[in-house]
Amino acid sequence: MSSPKFRDLSAGSKSLVLIELGIFAGALLFSVYLNSVFLFVEQPDTPNNLIIAYALLFALIMQLTSLALGLYNSKLRESIRGVVRRILVCVAIGFFVFSLINPFLGSHPLPVELLALSSFLSLLVMGVFRAFTLKVDFFGFNKRNILVLGAGERASIIEQRMRRDVDRQGFHVHAFVVMPGDHEAGIVKETRIELEESLVNYAMENQIDEIVVASDERRNNLPVDELFACKIRGIEVTEILDFIERETGQVAVNLIYPSWVIYSNGFASANYLRNTLDWIFNASMAFIMLLFTWPVMLITALIIKMDDGWKSPVFYFQERVGLDGEPFNIIKFRSMRVDAEKNGAQWASKNDDRTTRIGHFLRKYRVDELPQIYNVMRGDMGFVGPRPERPEFVQTLVTNIPYYNERHNVKPGLTGWAQLKYPYGATETDAMEKLKYDLYYIKHRSFLLDMLILVRTAEIVLFGKGR
Repeated sequence: MSSPKFRDLSAGSKSLVLIELGIFAGALLFSVYLNSVFLFVEQPDTPNNLIIAYALLFALIMQLTSLALGLYNSKLRESIRGVVRRILVCVAIGFFVFSLINPFLGSHPLPVELLALSSFLSLLVMGVFRAFTLKVDFFGFNKRNILVLGAGERASIIEQRMRRDVDRQGFHVHAFVVMPGDHEAGIVKETRIELEESLVNYAMENQIDEIVVASDERRNNLPVDELFACKIRGIEVTEILDFIERETGQVAVNLIYPSWVIYSNGFASANYLRNTLDWIFNASMAFIMLLFTWPVMLITALIIKMDDGWKSPVFYFQERVGLDGEPFNIIKFRSMRVDAEKNGAQWASKNDDRTTRIGHFLRKYRVDELPQIYNVMRGDMGFVGPRPERPEFVQTLVTNIPYYNERHNVKPGLTGWAQLKYPYGATETDAMEKLKYDLYYIKHRSFLLDMLILVRTAEIVLFGKGR
């Protein structure tokens, strides 16, 4: 799911969520039915309304674990074997969670054997259903037919950055309309047309669902009256920046112009209640997380000592830039050699040769980030937000990348939208790409988006996709 909003998903993606809700709920209901026929386990009489409620709860838990393991990621690139592996882990975690809460469901808890059978049926049916969706392009149902008004530099971002089928699951590009003032170095491979008739007539004749305005020159150049006529006939008219934001979950920094910033929702948080409660929520979460992870951190500290010598430091302190550009010291488990920066500050890369033997594992599964719980409790960071950068790099990035300072309008975080959507970054170009996702997060920041990011982070940790 590129966008976190259910209403922005394609009809195929919405159908997938609803069908699998039915599969999970149906698995539990069918298990209860089989038990009533064959009586393979003793079960007290349970009212039908409670059975239905249990089935819905079972389905919701399974779908939450599916979301956490990336099964609803529209750009998931996995073979059927990889998908089945994720389903297996999803069902196992869902079974474990439901088993934990099952004794608290009142006087009619479900026998654990029924939960196991329901989980097995879910695994079986889900595996077959996902194999089917991979074969027949399930997500392609009911795509929007779009016409791009422009064939120059601004429009070319659709051709260059959204060229794969997986990037166009929610829409089909009918054509790019050549407009006066478009740069010649624009659309190369896709269909370019020059309209000789009315835009309204062409859109109606070709059943266009949406017009994306992407012309390079706009002053006295846009057919405003015709766009208005299209709008009142039910054809959606979308600005290229908003289209890219909706389809990719990022803000195209290189296309931003000042008036768009002025009239958009903006990047500064004006939700004072949220800002007031933010630290309480994050500190409480950090304390709970500390209760569960302190044994892991103790073992990690011992392994670092054993791996690199008993006199070597366990923790690594580094200055980072936080909210409103204020510096703070971040704390991490040391994953690199003590002399890693003897030649000065430098970007960390994915396969950095400065990493220690245990450090590679710590970075891959993000164990090195656990001490930052202390930073969260102090209020320097939150659980969700843009990753904080070093002052040495920020000074250069602010100068070279427009709107980079906007990411300091919110607290940095342990994980974020950019970490979910973009691979490990080690260059200024990567910083530019991550900024696009960071600005999207800041612009659409909400409790539900934070929860989505936290749940999806489980996929990165469990499958070693450290970003």
